Amino acid sequence: MNESLTDPDILGLSDADKRAASAALLARIERESGRTPNLSSLDTWMRTAAHACRAELAERMNQCLRADRQAKAKRVHYLSMEFLMGRALSNALAALGLETAFREAACAAGRDPGAVLEREPDAALGNGGLGRLAACFLDSMATLGLPAFGYGLRYEYGMFAQRIHDGCQTEEPDDWLRDGNPWELHRPELRYRVGFGGRVVSDGPGRRWVPNEQLHATAYDFIVPGHGTRRVAVLRQWQAAPSEPIDYAAFSRGDHAAAGAAKQAAERINWVLYPDDSTPAGRQLRLRQEYVLVSASLQDLIARHLADHGRLTSLGDKAAIHLNDTHPALAVPELLRLLIDEHGMSWDAALAQCRQALSYTNHTLMPEALETWPLSMLEELLPRHLELIFQLNAWFLNTVRRSHPNDDAFVARVSVIDERGERRVRMAPLSIIASHRVNGVSQLHSELMVETIFADFAQILPRRFCNVTNGVTPRRWLAQANPSLASLLDQRLGTSPNWRTHLERLSELAPLANDERLRAEVLAAKLHNKQRLAELVRRELGLPIDPHSLFDVHIKRIHEYKRQLLNVLHVVARFQAICAAPEADWVPRTVVFAGKAASAYVIAKTIIRLIHDVARVVNSDPRVDGRLRVVFLPNYGVSLGEVLFPAADLSQQISTAGTEASGTGNMKFALNGALTIGTWDGATIEMAQAVGREHFFIFGLDANQVSELRTNGYEPRAHYENEPKLKAVLDAIAEGSFSPNETDRYRGLVNTLLNRDAYLLLADFADYLAAQERVDTLFRQPDEWARHAILNIAGMGGFSSDRTIREYARTIWNMPVHG
Repeated sequence: MNESLTDPDILGLSDADKRAASAALLARIERESGRTPNLSSLDTWMRTAAHACRAELAERMNQCLRADRQAKAKRVHYLSMEFLMGRALSNALAALGLETAFREAACAAGRDPGAVLEREPDAALGNGGLGRLAACFLDSMATLGLPAFGYGLRYEYGMFAQRIHDGCQTEEPDDWLRDGNPWELHRPELRYRVGFGGRVVSDGPGRRWVPNEQLHATAYDFIVPGHGTRRVAVLRQWQAAPSEPIDYAAFSRGDHAAAGAAKQAAERINWVLYPDDSTPAGRQLRLRQEYVLVSASLQDLIARHLADHGRLTSLGDKAAIHLNDTHPALAVPELLRLLIDEHGMSWDAALAQCRQALSYTNHTLMPEALETWPLSMLEELLPRHLELIFQLNAWFLNTVRRSHPNDDAFVARVSVIDERGERRVRMAPLSIIASHRVNGVSQLHSELMVETIFADFAQILPRRFCNVTNGVTPRRWLAQANPSLASLLDQRLGTSPNWRTHLERLSELAPLANDERLRAEVLAAKLHNKQRLAELVRRELGLPIDPHSLFDVHIKRIHEYKRQLLNVLHVVARFQAICAAPEADWVPRTVVFAGKAASAYVIAKTIIRLIHDVARVVNSDPRVDGRLRVVFLPNYGVSLGEVLFPAADLSQQISTAGTEASGTGNMKFALNGALTIGTWDGATIEMAQAVGREHFFIFGLDANQVSELRTNGYEPRAHYENEPKLKAVLDAIAEGSFSPNETDRYRGLVNTLLNRDAYLLLADFADYLAAQERVDTLFRQPDEWARHAILNIAGMGGFSSDRTIREYARTIWNMPVHG
């Protein structure tokens, strides 16, 4: 590795350099806008600052590529359907050491630096934890000096922009590219052909695919800076376009719709992340998106490998290709196809390269969430790939039969082809058998993964499975999101080595938790962040909230297993208790929800409507008098999260035990000094072990108890009949107390809980209320609450994505890292 890329001494800017950078920015604004800086718009300021940063990042990228080529370095290629990057300007200014220069330039022109930063839209390239994890990983790969490419699609309208009308979620296009993206570098020279359909023909001794539909994928690069280094990572996004812009003959004869059909079909690939797959057209579009991603990415990395190394026999040794969940699992047959059909490798040689290069992260324990594709659809769109999948499956099952010669049931269970009903290809088994390593994302998840959904594979491939617990980047989620706390950490810990790149230094706070002054400073920083959130809520919703109240925050995808509904049941129980005893000394509480429901997920959207109905009643009841507020902030994304995480007092991590693979929001909350109320699930377990379980509010059944309860037969109605508080809550919701104009609106939702309750809300309700009472008791003691908060922060050093990437590099990618 070129040492100049990682030498921290070259990164500091002198005062003279900062003045020069500030002057250069002012000059650039005038040059690009044609107006003096004090008359230029905030949008012009934002875009010009981005262009200035991009120019420096592009120079660093070229330096990295040259150094890696000369060193014949191994690279990571991280394939993911989503990268939830958020805004980039603040991160780039921090990484480049230009924060002061930017601030001084803006102030000199009479512009508010914060207002300039707010003009940047969130990059709508992801949705939830999967995409934000990928973004954190790119940050850490660059910071740790790993040569790395992320590969994704360039979505024009994101997943959707969430709007709330009369309490109901509606979806609108997130037109984030309307004014262009100042960060991306168009790479028209990086253009690859991607086919669909057609037939497979014999070509001498081999087989060759002849598609009947072709498009091109062109690259757009987004450069991710490392911190404390000149190293960068590159997020390469693919934009699909037709092989011919229009059918000119059809246009000439007046059939304009037919003339543009191919263009629209290609462009549709980049419209929306996760199109609604409740229709055949939606499912086919998802498959097309996944194939464009893997085909263009693999063609690109093979071309670069050949340019650097001259031969593909070293591909597995020099290219780590990582599948972030099963969305990129088509990389398995596509890599085999490219190596065998396009580059003349034998089956055995190609398979050996695949298994050496490929690795796979599993993100779910739910069988229904494991991706499968009908054979009929693959045969129609990707016939050669289906052949290769069958060939790979036959090879694998032959090895299985040698160890299980008389166990046809076992062989069927591990087959890539699910023969039950409509024959389907199972993408998780495909990824497992073609990869050299498969990891879960928390210790519990990895253990359950090999004990449950992949138990058969773990029996025959025990050394293939491992754990790498998730992490988050402290640069984004503490240094940038929470400058008040970051400044306090700088004062207490110093910056040599800097906790931003050595998060383990947070452990030095633990002995200081009894420092009265530090506790007061932590509470003051928290109050500042709560005031910022209160102002946002007032501005966006017109709702006043008390910054001195307990901020109880639940932000996740809206999903039954994440149990936002359990939180609502507690809110209703608290509301009923306040109404029954308004004279009591209640701890004021503001309950904040945020998150999107998938557009076709009816129950999740019903939960959003219930939250709004409960909020309308609670927030307007004079008996409550501000002691309980319910807030739903729409269109949750990275920038909103940067306000919510630092402001939270209480972090809701209440998934049914055994269902949350890891979580990363739990880490962001604790890193910012929130205490956790949660089940013994996902990475929350490891967090509690690092901090001390006594500093968490743990409640409910654990994963073993959940399994035992389901095995023995769960009767949710028994809880309803035997727990008066629960009965009162469910009756109020079912009878329309929160929906008086439509009294039966939630009767079906309540009946589902009483008769099925798949995620055991009723079983955990009483213990959840008891844990909330413990929360109230501690919050009445601010000094003691602050001590717990400091200990939570101190325990988060092991949950940096830097640690996570070091483990990937060591245990999966076989790559060295510095630092």
